[in-house]
Amino acid sequence: MRNSTKQIFILAYILALTLGSQVALGNNTLNVCKTCPYTSVKEAVAKAAAGDTIVVDGGTYQEHGIEINKPLAILGRNNPVIDSNFKGQILTVLSDNVTIQGLTLQNIATSYRHDDAAIRVVQRSNVRILNNTILNTYFGIYLQYSEGIVVKDNVVKGEKGDKAESSLGNAIHVYRTDEVEITGNTVQGHRDGIYLEVVKDSEVHHNTSQENQRYGLHFMFSNGNNYTYNTFRHNGAGVAVMYTDKVHMEHNTFENNWGAASYGLLLKDIRDSVIRNNIFRRNTTGIYMESSSRLDMQHNNFERNGWAIKLLTSSIDNTLKLNNFTGNSFDISTNGPSQLNHVENNYWEKYTGYDLDKDGVGDVPYRPVSLFSMLVERVPPSVMFMRSFMVDLLDNMEKVLPSIIPENLVDEKPLMSRVKHDSDRKLTQVVR
Repeated sequence: MRNSTKQIFILAYILALTLGSQVALGNNTLNVCKTCPYTSVKEAVAKAAAGDTIVVDGGTYQEHGIEINKPLAILGRNNPVIDSNFKGQILTVLSDNVTIQGLTLQNIATSYRHDDAAIRVVQRSNVRILNNTILNTYFGIYLQYSEGIVVKDNVVKGEKGDKAESSLGNAIHVYRTDEVEITGNTVQGHRDGIYLEVVKDSEVHHNTSQENQRYGLHFMFSNGNNYTYNTFRHNGAGVAVMYTDKVHMEHNTFENNWGAASYGLLLKDIRDSVIRNNIFRRNTTGIYMESSSRLDMQHNNFERNGWAIKLLTSSIDNTLKLNNFTGNSFDISTNGPSQLNHVENNYWEKYTGYDLDKDGVGDVPYRPVSLFSMLVERVPPSVMFMRSFMVDLLDNMEKVLPSIIPENLVDEKPLMSRVKHDSDRKLTQVVR
């Protein structure tokens, strides 16, 4: 009898523990507001159980150093503002399965030692950062040593004014974090709009990155990523892809990136990548290519750039096909006579050849590199003579008897008609 009573007691105790743990893991909602039981976000996070939802109501909360160390959803209602008041990082995510949505986070000072951010995720997975507004912070969103993160529909704006590049962090900074989706964000006023270093299998799409001091998007050692349907405008340079393989760059717009060293797209030591269906409009240089090989560059529009493409001789085995070159000061320039790339079936606005058989392909090959472009490459101040009669005369003589421009950088089959742009931004050939 005593044994059976003892067994019943033990079973009841185990059941109580089990029920207690289930309650602790329940999906309760904790409300934060000026008149709620919880008046600070930090207090609600400390009291919440794993799986709970914290709803932060409208108002301004002077808080920083909030550590999320359990699965939680923190949701803003009526545009709540969490203001660090320049005292440090606001939200640090130290747990998997966290959602941060609908908050305004602001005012973080420059911090060279700590790289303080509005939201930092450290060694976590399945974190969702959605529909937040981040204002006047050093770093906006900082992801490190994590995976499976979604950063969607956020607005990240740096402080207005002219700050030195060294005193600015990045709007969205991703380091050694894989399988990230960065979509629908607007970022501006930082050092780099979006920065990826040692990142793979990630998607960057439908973002607008503008008015950043260095790059709108910056890749370093990040293989196997895609960036599509983004707009990069008014940055120090649009996008830089460096020391990287197998990147897909499609359906992006690079525009109004002007300056002495500005590019729509800077490529350095990249290989086996795709650049298709992009628009390069009004950049100092549309694409700058150095030590880059086996790139598939098709169906792009180069419109009203200073240089459409600067193709250094260290870049080999690239394909330029079915692209439009219109209104550029220089279509292609290079730094030497040797070129080992495939150029065919592009539309060149400057082409003056003929098409006797009316097949849509010019009967005379086109050499896109002019003598004057090579002179400017070697003596930059000579650009002041652009559009002078002597320059036109020299270029025409060089086309007839080429001796300085690369002999093997030639489009043997230039198109007579522009490659058309349809409604879904894909380009289709119009060879008759």
